[in-house]
Amino acid sequence: MVALPVSTDRDAAPRRRRSSSGVSGGPRIGSHALLIVLALYFVIPLWWLVVASTKSNSGLFTGSGGPLWFDDQFTFFENLSQLGSYQNGIYWRWLGNSFLYALTGGVGATVLSVLAGYGFAKYRFRGRSAFFALLLGAVMVPLTALVIPTFVLLSGIGLINTIWAVILPSLLSPFGVYLMRIYTQDAVADELIDAARVDGAGELRTFLQVALPLLKPAIVTVLLISIVATWNNFFLPLAVLRDPLLLPVTVGLNNWQALSNAGAGGEQVWNLITTGAFVSILPLVLSFLTLQRYWQGGLAVGSLK
Repeated sequence: MVALPVSTDRDAAPRRRRSSSGVSGGPRIGSHALLIVLALYFVIPLWWLVVASTKSNSGLFTGSGGPLWFDDQFTFFENLSQLGSYQNGIYWRWLGNSFLYALTGGVGATVLSVLAGYGFAKYRFRGRSAFFALLLGAVMVPLTALVIPTFVLLSGIGLINTIWAVILPSLLSPFGVYLMRIYTQDAVADELIDAARVDGAGELRTFLQVALPLLKPAIVTVLLISIVATWNNFFLPLAVLRDPLLLPVTVGLNNWQALSNAGAGGEQVWNLITTGAFVSILPLVLSFLTLQRYWQGGLAVGSLK
């Protein structure tokens, strides 16, 4: 009789590690190539804007560096100076309007989304499923389809050509409410709320001291989404605002683009348009870079469930 060698777990473990590393440890060329293509797809327009903001009008069309490289003349600071003096510095007024609309609309939408999402997740009331289904239906409606009904509604109450015509519609964020409800269900355990109630805490104190600290990643996410959506809003301000001093930067730059497209009958300010567009995205980029740690802190929520 021939004795067969018996393999132990100690001997099999290195073989499993070698076989698994041989299969999945090598470079995944296909996935890496796809990620590189996607990165270039998103980075190239931003790089073009950075390069274009440093060129003059002639450099944008006949520059020696091409569309994706710098020209011989670096005119970014000249463009910035001209941006502050053109039409009595109205660009900075537009930028301030965008800050006002984005902050008030974004913060207001976040507060309403947090309260509504927490209510949907942790309270039982009649018609909750029907109301939430209606909310999900509102998420599917494109915002551009609501511009005309919103204009008619605001016109009926006399708010056309006021800052409230932009701020009030921005306070509604169905997607923010949906996101807060889903996150609250996983991040805030019912046992924590029941324990707080047993200890004598009221509903407001339970929400502020128990639930709200756990919702910080979702709150920051909804806040940034709401701010960016209001900042990039174009059709609504275009429809409800007529005073040039009330326009946000998106509509204001569009007016300059229409002026430049007029050809010989208009003034060519393409360098101001590109520089103004570059300056207008800097607050959003800085906001994302500053607040990204709150997203990273919430990545493990629900991992123990």
